[in-house]
Amino acid sequence: MTGLTGKLLLAAALLFGALGTAEAGAKFMPTSDRTTQPVGHYDLCQRLPQECNERTPKGAPIELSRPLWAEIIQVNNSVNTRIKPRTDLENYGVEEYWSYPDNGYGDCEDYAMEKRRELMAMGVPAGDLLITVARQPNGDGHAVLTVRTSMGDFVLDNLQPKVKLWSETPYTYLKRQSEVNSGVWVTITDGRADAVASVR
Repeated sequence: MTGLTGKLLLAAALLFGALGTAEAGAKFMPTSDRTTQPVGHYDLCQRLPQECNERTPKGAPIELSRPLWAEIIQVNNSVNTRIKPRTDLENYGVEEYWSYPDNGYGDCEDYAMEKRRELMAMGVPAGDLLITVARQPNGDGHAVLTVRTSMGDFVLDNLQPKVKLWSETPYTYLKRQSEVNSGVWVTITDGRADAVASVR
């Protein structure tokens, strides 16, 4: 356990050093107006209304301390290791079905939901744990968990082992949950979505 703790502390030290020189504009996802919910999230809200009734007062994101960073890394690694990839069609017999991967299997949004649940249990506010929809470089849809922190918006991804700033990932970000209402979604306006749309 000591070795793991040491590695987490080293990762935290490297992160804090690297962010000291990062450009402020690249740290936070620029969001805009309210937009439509993903179909799978809408269905989830019908089945589990409590998932979409969380209200968080608008405020500064959570302070990113070294202990919190270690928790984020631990949860990301643990969920990515424990949960085995399986499509909704294989798992539930339907194309799109958002759910907690309690049976040990799930697809991208199920990983994101589980990470969100575990970090909330550790005391991270719901308004700082936002399921986010993106497009992969190959055009496929994808979902990740964005953690809002004082040092930027970090992405917890089942396809990538490292937790990274959103701007350091290869995705085109489209929309995410609102930081003040878990049942509302807002547009992400970083310009890359427009660039992708213009070439299609």
